[in-house]
Amino acid sequence: MTTATRPVTPPVVPGLVAIVGFLVCVELASGILQGYYTPVLSDIARHLGIRDADVNWFEAAQLVVSALVVPLLARLGDLWGHRQVLLLSTGVTAVASWGVAVAPDFTTFLVAWALQGCYVVWLPLEIAIIHRRTAASGAQGRLTRRGAALLVAALELGVIAGALTSGALVGTLGMTGLLALPAVAVTVCFVVIWWGIAPTPPAASGRLDLPGLGLVTLLISLVMAGLVLVRVVGPGSLLPWVALLLGALVVWPFVRVESRTPEPLIDVRLLGTPAQWPVQLTAFLFGVSVLGAQIPLSTFARTDPAVTGYGLGASAAFVSTLIGVYVVSLLLGALALPLAARLLSTRGAMLAACLLVALGYGLFLPLHDTTTQTLLNLGIAGTGSGVLVAALPAAAAAAAPPDRTGFVTGMTNTTKTIGGAIASALFAIALSATGSLEVAEVGAAPLSGYLTVWAICSGTALVAALSLLVVPRDAFAD
Repeated sequence: MTTATRPVTPPVVPGLVAIVGFLVCVELASGILQGYYTPVLSDIARHLGIRDADVNWFEAAQLVVSALVVPLLARLGDLWGHRQVLLLSTGVTAVASWGVAVAPDFTTFLVAWALQGCYVVWLPLEIAIIHRRTAASGAQGRLTRRGAALLVAALELGVIAGALTSGALVGTLGMTGLLALPAVAVTVCFVVIWWGIAPTPPAASGRLDLPGLGLVTLLISLVMAGLVLVRVVGPGSLLPWVALLLGALVVWPFVRVESRTPEPLIDVRLLGTPAQWPVQLTAFLFGVSVLGAQIPLSTFARTDPAVTGYGLGASAAFVSTLIGVYVVSLLLGALALPLAARLLSTRGAMLAACLLVALGYGLFLPLHDTTTQTLLNLGIAGTGSGVLVAALPAAAAAAAPPDRTGFVTGMTNTTKTIGGAIASALFAIALSATGSLEVAEVGAAPLSGYLTVWAICSGTALVAALSLLVVPRDAFAD
């Protein structure tokens, strides 16, 4: 006689619900930072006495700082403890947020805004905390994915809440008071981490790899400077290409040094394993659409079809609605990750998400004439993007040794940021091409430029899906 076996319920991890709850508060604050300022950027420009075009320096400066600090802070999380570094980065972000609120001039504001980029390491560190806390559960990967899904859902809710709040208060509060609200949220977030999350022991031993830190700083600085210069001085100038070439030349000594270092800052051998490089490549390619395509989508929606023959002719308020639909689809995608991983496996869920992103942006090529078409395309691409935002750091952690979880989760954000920066530069070139005389006279980008943007976003998502086929089937299993 055979006895039916019942599925084993994974053991309850003491305190895990409370930890995830506190980390959800952190991601709400992260979402507020990411959504709050966008509706009032023009008002900030007036407050600082600068042109709207100078606002681009905010994004450029924060991208550079984000790309530089994430590898350092992620590695320090493994060496010092992930909660300790999460607290440190939150403290820096809180000080920077208050600096943004009280900055008397453009330079001070720009420095404070750039330092706010330390928040991008929060999600990787939080997932590393959950991953380590569930190590003895027998369901580490599954619980980490569930936690990541909740964190990303909280992040997207924070984005919506931040955008709605600033838009509602911009006419009633002075600029200092308006900009102080995100600083209050981050300060509360610091207290929540300090009070609610116990210190975590270091996951790794050894010292910080200073030669590797110097080389990776030089490498990222040159690459990011080149990409920023492409947007600022244009692709016709020699300076950005010199910076990019010098950055490429630094890759060889950097890889040699890190390969020979016992405890490297950037573990190139680990990143080269079949379970890691496709994840990191997917993060890089995902950055093209999730970070690089948002401004082109906004400007396309604002373009008047009566003048150019394309665009939606949308108002600023309706563009906010489009962004809201996209963010809601991200939220739903993130929440769908645990179910999708259970039905398709983690690799299958990520592969399906890449195909959704490719489909969503690919549909823009024939279907971009109406608001309904745009909403449909954004909803499809956003759902896939939401799955990837939650799945990438969780998958990287599942396929890494215990002493490198902070490093690999942080690298997914670093590669995503660099992918977005490269895409921003390429898209700026594509959209600066000259169209018809009528289009050029109103300052609009040509339709061919937008078609190029959407084709690149779709194509990079397809390449990411193909790369995930290399990952072993059980790479992310418990």
